[in-house]
Amino acid sequence: MAIRILLSRKLGEMRWTQSELARKTGIRPNTINELYHELVDRVNLEHFNKICTVLNCDLSEILIWEKD
Repeated sequence: MAIRILLSRKLGEMRWTQSELARKTGIRPNTINELYHELVDRVNLEHFNKICTVLNCDLSEILIWEKD
C-alpha cells in the first residue's frame, strides 16, 4: 500500500509551475519540489491546507492511497 502525492498532475492540469505555487502559498520552493517529486516521508498538514486553498481543490485531488 502506498500514499501518492499527485501534485505534479494537478499543477500540469492547471498549467502552473512549482515556482508559482511556492510564491502563492509561501511554502519554500525546495519543499514544493519534494512534494512534486514524491520524495517526502512526512508531510506538514498546514502545507496541504495552503496548497488546497490556493489551487481551490480537495485534498483527495492531490493525495491518494493506492493498494498494491
